[in-house]
Amino acid sequence: MPKKFLCLVLIIVGLGFYKSQAQTVDDITEISNSPKILVLNYHQVDNKHTSLAVTINDFETQMKFLVDSGCITITPDELYAGVRGEIELPPRPVLITFDDGYIDNYTHAFPILKKYGLRATIFIIPSFTGVYPGYMNWDQLKELEANCITIESHTLTHPKLEELPDDEIRSELLNSKTLLEQNLGHPIEFLAYPTGTYNLHIAGIAEDLGYKGAFTIKYGIVDCGSNFFALERVPIFHTQTTMKDFYERIAWRQSFEEFGWIKK
Repeated sequence: MPKKFLCLVLIIVGLGFYKSQAQTVDDITEISNSPKILVLNYHQVDNKHTSLAVTINDFETQMKFLVDSGCITITPDELYAGVRGEIELPPRPVLITFDDGYIDNYTHAFPILKKYGLRATIFIIPSFTGVYPGYMNWDQLKELEANCITIESHTLTHPKLEELPDDEIRSELLNSKTLLEQNLGHPIEFLAYPTGTYNLHIAGIAEDLGYKGAFTIKYGIVDCGSNFFALERVPIFHTQTTMKDFYERIAWRQSFEEFGWIKK
């Protein structure tokens, strides 16, 4: 089968599936016309060669690629307002996120982000902050915030929320929010679920406690068809072909989202 014909078939099939996920033609039009926001999910930037640790050189190459491609970094608040149509986002919005609050986010990632004028968001486990040597302390977090890095919640102790009773879920979400707010002096309104696991019940608790949105590790692009308490991200890991995987993930994911082959 000729490649051009195969591509056309895939596009037609994809568009048909996309339409099947929406309620009306207006829904399809609204989603297709809404901002498409790439949310990258990192953990560590270090040369340890573990799956969670993107090497320092690879991370810098990735950040330079974003800048050279004309991407503009945004905050969770801007993502929220942009998807709701309250503000106009730049043409190629990207939200760079880190989970856990490892010290290398400060020592390795931060200088690179600063070099390229990029903003990012770090989801913090406050009970680890200033306690364990592998994690950042409060002074470092305040310095980051003074330099265009947003700090948000990753629960109090990083448990699997689905395994907890309701009172413990509430405690994890509320105490993390409260402790971060007390130490940083501003509202904490966004959450990243530990291990990315969640359900609608947990999302409801988060909303009741004053969170505006929550991020998962569900693979996809955020648009107006996204659930604010199940926001998609594109995980970036260290692999044998890290850079090839990085390019493919951000390119193919947007194509698949465009034709509706992923989001449900």
